[in-house]
Amino acid sequence: MVSDKIEPVVNKLKSAAQNFTNGILENVGLSKRRHPIEILKRLQREAFSDIMKLRDRQDKVERLLSFKSSKLSPFNEASTRVRGEIEALGMLLMVDGIHEGNHEAISLMGVNTGVNSRFSFETTVREKDLVTAEFVAKGQVDGPLSLAKVVYSANVNDWCDLIAVPLGAKCSDVGLTSRLCTGPPLLKQHIGSGIGLTVKKSNCIASLAQFVTQLESAVPSHLLSTFAQVTYQLSWGTKVSLLGLNKTPKFSSQNADLGPVALPVGLFRRHKELMEASDGTVGSTALVLESDLDSSTKVGGWVEMNNLDSRYLQWGVSVSDLPEDDFGWGLKIGGGSNVWDHYQVEAFSKVKFGEKFVLQPSLMYVKDGCTQFPALVMKSSWSF
Repeated sequence: MVSDKIEPVVNKLKSAAQNFTNGILENVGLSKRRHPIEILKRLQREAFSDIMKLRDRQDKVERLLSFKSSKLSPFNEASTRVRGEIEALGMLLMVDGIHEGNHEAISLMGVNTGVNSRFSFETTVREKDLVTAEFVAKGQVDGPLSLAKVVYSANVNDWCDLIAVPLGAKCSDVGLTSRLCTGPPLLKQHIGSGIGLTVKKSNCIASLAQFVTQLESAVPSHLLSTFAQVTYQLSWGTKVSLLGLNKTPKFSSQNADLGPVALPVGLFRRHKELMEASDGTVGSTALVLESDLDSSTKVGGWVEMNNLDSRYLQWGVSVSDLPEDDFGWGLKIGGGSNVWDHYQVEAFSKVKFGEKFVLQPSLMYVKDGCTQFPALVMKSSWSF
């Protein structure tokens, strides 16, 4: 009887003790969770987890964008630079009149009078490659512009360059342009379309190019031109260059015009040759020597010889002092095989007004056999 009465009391005491113990443990755990250090650790773990998730998403987006950009054109990120030049050139001939005797001598002066404008668009692609398109208008400022030249220059590495000229090619596009006031005529010839290679090694530079020119004739024909140039650096500021140009006309036996850049080359021929080489192969060889006396003063000379007739040659000597932002002057002398019967002398000065306008007056004296006369030439140019 007594035990039955005591048992409920014992149970209540056990329950009260259990509740007290649980309360103490809960308070201790809550205090631990509310401890600042524990809270910071928990937040750090959660932030690290979120950062890793964001990084995975960023990597996926970058891989997707790089895959899409690899399929785009290399011109998408290219920047284009526009350059322009307007040139006005006039000439005062001190002759009694223009007749057959002096007309040829005047044309040999190489002075194209009038107003000429030139605009070039240069676009850099693939970091080191360059695409250039040149438009010109001759005779008047507001004349129609025509596409005169397209050049693609590819830098393969530090010692090798490739160049393609689909329109308006010259030997100077592939070879090194002479810094002299005058240079061999073969560098200035327009020879259609071409492709070339330039290799640089130490103090020697070599260039090789092949050009194709469509000839205007009743029978479809092309002119194949091979150009080669080797330049050797003798010392600081002095170099010598050997140039050669060989032209071979090709005449087609079929009356079909394929266009200016298309040239048929038959690999499987059943009958006679479609393209026959002509015996009229022509060409010339030139030697150029130039030296820089200082940053603005240059002196040099050149001689060009016809491959068919070594007695027919042209030559030129020049000296100039043309600083960038100061008064400049120059003297040019050139002629043919007979030095005393065919020569041309030009003395000029260069005055710069501001950064864009240049005035260049010159006095020329021309002698071509029995014809001789002086001329005053005035050239002005504005560039932007």
